[in-house]
Amino acid sequence: MSLHHPIELTKAQESRAAIERVYIEMRHLFNSGIYKPSGASGQQLTDSLLTLRPEIYGSMNDPSKVELDGLVYVIERLPKGIEECRFIRLISEEGYHKSGFEVLIPHARKRNCYRIDDEQMFIEVTRGRSEIYDILTHLTFMYHEAEKIKEHAYDGGGNLRKEWLALERLVTSEQDLKGKSKELAFTYLSTLLGRTYEETKAAVMRLQSSKSNNNGLFHIVYWLGTLIIREKQESKTIEISFSPTLRQRIGHHMYGERWSQQINKYLVKAKLLDRPIHVISANLHSFLNTLYCFAALKESERKKQSLEDVALMLSDPKNKELNDRVEAFASKNGLHLIKDSNGTNISAQVIDTAKINFDLLPTEIKADLAKSKSKKPVLIVFDYAFGEQAYEIMDELLKPLEENDQISIRVASINIMGKAGILQGGKGDIMIPTAHVFEGTADNYPIVNDFKASDFHAKGLYVCEGPMITVLGTSLQNKEVLEYFKSSSWNAIGLEMEGAHYQKAIQSHAIIRNSISKDVVLRYAYYASDNPLVTGNTLASGSLGLVGVKPTYLITTAIINKIFRQED
Repeated sequence: MSLHHPIELTKAQESRAAIERVYIEMRHLFNSGIYKPSGASGQQLTDSLLTLRPEIYGSMNDPSKVELDGLVYVIERLPKGIEECRFIRLISEEGYHKSGFEVLIPHARKRNCYRIDDEQMFIEVTRGRSEIYDILTHLTFMYHEAEKIKEHAYDGGGNLRKEWLALERLVTSEQDLKGKSKELAFTYLSTLLGRTYEETKAAVMRLQSSKSNNNGLFHIVYWLGTLIIREKQESKTIEISFSPTLRQRIGHHMYGERWSQQINKYLVKAKLLDRPIHVISANLHSFLNTLYCFAALKESERKKQSLEDVALMLSDPKNKELNDRVEAFASKNGLHLIKDSNGTNISAQVIDTAKINFDLLPTEIKADLAKSKSKKPVLIVFDYAFGEQAYEIMDELLKPLEENDQISIRVASINIMGKAGILQGGKGDIMIPTAHVFEGTADNYPIVNDFKASDFHAKGLYVCEGPMITVLGTSLQNKEVLEYFKSSSWNAIGLEMEGAHYQKAIQSHAIIRNSISKDVVLRYAYYASDNPLVTGNTLASGSLGLVGVKPTYLITTAIINKIFRQED
């Protein structure tokens, strides 16, 4: 009689194994150079995604329903017209920006895309493997939902439903919908999607009002279904391929190197190398506004409001003229914008604080301004990186200058403000990491964070402090995995995609390569863009909107105050 009990994996263990399988399969597909979503390799990837049941893809596993929130989320991150193309090719920067092809840039994920002809879409990948995995995951989900649409297009006798034929007439005639005809169209579409009238209408309106440029839900649903119908009936298979140049260049830091060289050249030209430099990964508006908006705008325009109120005013698209004026003022008073021209999709600002009028800063800046004036810190603020790209750009930025290997920038602090999924709060709340745990590996990065939860107490937001998980992709997380990280001894407070990559680069330069001081001050703070454990509160439910203004400016002012108070 055996004393051993059969070993059963928990759902969390099965899910973590499924995540690992998905990435192994995607690496294999990338190395092979081409695959068909309907082929054996593509089906294997789809099966792994179905096993995983990611929260962001909602009802993906329900064959009777097309997942609408997930579909809208994906469409906002893919180029306009991709639903019409059966050949998708991922390329490197290969000169298409100099061609006559129109550049298509998805609103929610900045990347250059090119519609080559009626059937081909090229997507330029410059952010590394994380971007490839992100695109492949979205495409796998999209084509799985397209299969559902195709199934719903036929009745039990194998004939096309009248709802499908009505959708076809609507899309091909490009007629404007009004009144009763619009309600009828919503009804037909809801039948094909397996969703309620209300859910369908909401998805249509969300895509219609989205800042992203797309063809609308009626068009997208028709063409996704048509692609699969033609694949089955006419053997016009969908293919996803990777250019040889992309496969050759991936992982070689060529974009990050060009990006850092642009910044270094300006530091040399402006004679800023002998000054304390503070590296900041954040958005490009909050530091600009915090340091310049009170000086740039008239008091009557600011109406003696707080920084948060002015920020809310500037976030309104109707106030573009005010934003332009703040930017113009900043450019004449110490801020130099380095626009992305190197493929990273990451623009940067170099701010010489010696040129700032400290008497016209918001009252939220409570630092020792006399000390700040004497130290003349320089801020390098750059936009959010994406996944593994964070290692590439930080590694290149912290290297000694090319002109002389003995010259390094004097990095006094590194500050990371990011968006992350929270596990112990809600949208807009703040997370202070004590460590970054890299999902799928044994890599852990404890950090001495100069930020503490107490720095943000009494600010009207929930603040939590603890380890954060750097995930391989936000699209691949499910409740079992997230509950495990939250409730086990990991006691994780949130998930994001860049922290471990940033810290890996920082540690190598500070501890091993001695490019920067081992005592460099580190500050990490995140605000919650979503809570993936709460139904209807995932990234697919929509953007943060104005909810993100308060935490963004709280973290921004905290970073600036810490920098202005910092000793050498």
